[in-house]
Amino acid sequence: MTRARRWGAGLALTWLLLLLAVALTVPYLPLAFSPDTVDLTNIAMPPQVSQFSHPGHLLGTDPYGRDVLTALLYGTRTALLVSLPAALLAALAGISSGSSAGFWGNSGLRVKTGWLVAAGAAVLFTLAALPCYWGSYRMLYLLAIPTGFFMVGGILLQVKRLSAPVPIPLDSLLQACITLVSSIPRLVLVLALAAVVEPSLPTLVLVLALSSWVGTARLVRAEVARVRQLPYLEAARAAGIPELRLLVRHVLPNALRPVKTSFPLSIAGLIGLETTLSFLGVGLPPEVPSWGRTLALVRLTPTAWWLVVFPVLLILLTTLALQQLASRPRG
Repeated sequence: MTRARRWGAGLALTWLLLLLAVALTVPYLPLAFSPDTVDLTNIAMPPQVSQFSHPGHLLGTDPYGRDVLTALLYGTRTALLVSLPAALLAALAGISSGSSAGFWGNSGLRVKTGWLVAAGAAVLFTLAALPCYWGSYRMLYLLAIPTGFFMVGGILLQVKRLSAPVPIPLDSLLQACITLVSSIPRLVLVLALAAVVEPSLPTLVLVLALSSWVGTARLVRAEVARVRQLPYLEAARAAGIPELRLLVRHVLPNALRPVKTSFPLSIAGLIGLETTLSFLGVGLPPEVPSWGRTLALVRLTPTAWWLVVFPVLLILLTTLALQQLASRPRG
């Protein structure tokens, strides 16, 4: 690695650590203004210099008189609280689905017919009783699904015909899911999902994760399909190592290198997507500060350049830092 690349990687890592520190400590920082403080004497004012007698708005105020610096600092917390969990969930879903499909294919995994019927019944029950989840019987609903699954499966397994194992076409199912999700533009899919759920941080994280697992699943499936053909796996099978242990201990460690490279890029994409949704006023409750929501306020005051420059600068620096982190050579 050249000196310039080392410097670039060091600056990128420093910037990301600074953002993480701000996100963790912003509620305890001695800020002059809180996110919901309204200064009616300084509405849509440009950046001001602080004085000893009166704290100024270092990055200006928005059209409602709120401090832009405070909004951006709390927006950093929102960006990380949304992007990091969503990226982790998407990576977990992509790794588990892609590795299973790549390792077992369409005939390597066999499940007893009774459990398949029970799983189908559990899915139908989930869809039929979904309205109850949003009501007062939420816990009863969550407990009924696994209970019903195991009860129905245990009963069905007593039938001789339903105790025979059948192959599960994991690879075909994954390819069908990937084709379905990829056929819909990502922003359209996220907007459609966000429009039918209640705006909150957890639901936005779940929506972003559901729309972001496809790329990881493709990478992991291709790598696992390549690694499973290597000679050392045939020797491990001949030694009697169980299939699941073979996948977890010997295949996945050699197949996750592309995921390590793509993970920072996934976070960057999710930050951009969360900013876009906030700019459009979708996904987050109105009282939650975010970079996109601050940027959207320029529509009320088109001459307020500071409402564009500072959020865009934060988004740009964060995206470049994550890209630099992703392009760093790995041993």
